[in-house]
This record gives sequence, C-alpha cells and structure tokens, in this order.
Amino acid sequence: MKVRVQFYAQLRDLAGEQEMDVDLPPGSTVRDLLQKIYTLKPPFRGHDKTILIGAGVEFVDRDYELESGQEIAIMPPVQGG
Repeated sequence: MKVRVQFYAQLRDLAGEQEMDVDLPPGSTVRDLLQKIYTLKPPFRGHDKTILIGAGVEFVDRDYELESGQEIAIMPPVQGG
C-alpha cells in the first residue's frame, strides 16, 4: 500500500522535500512508516522522541494502523507563544 507523508516546519528542511510517497505492506502502522522513513532519511531518527504524527485532523500514536492512500503529517512539537 502507498501512503503520502507530508513534512512540516524544520522537518521539511531536514527531509529536503515537502512530501513523499512511501510503499508499505498492508496492515502497517505508524511505527512501521517511521522505520521506513528513518531508513530513507537517517537524520530523522534523531527527532524520534519529539515528532508528532497526524492522520487527517487527529494526532495518532505509533500503533495506529495505516490505510492505503492515507495522508500522514509529520511535524515537530507544537509550541505556543
């Protein structure tokens, strides 16, 4: 299955692109997606504990099961001010 990943803020700069399509086996979770991204873009691994993951309009955890064609947002922690 294929999911589209969108990168935000400094993570977009780190990725070198705004979005990318990632192929994963059916039944994959956010955790599986992150492992694939860390393989493709190793600098992301250093941000593992702080990134937020969004699916649609909700934040999701790493056990969230992905659906084919889904758009996933990867962003740094939200800061107010």
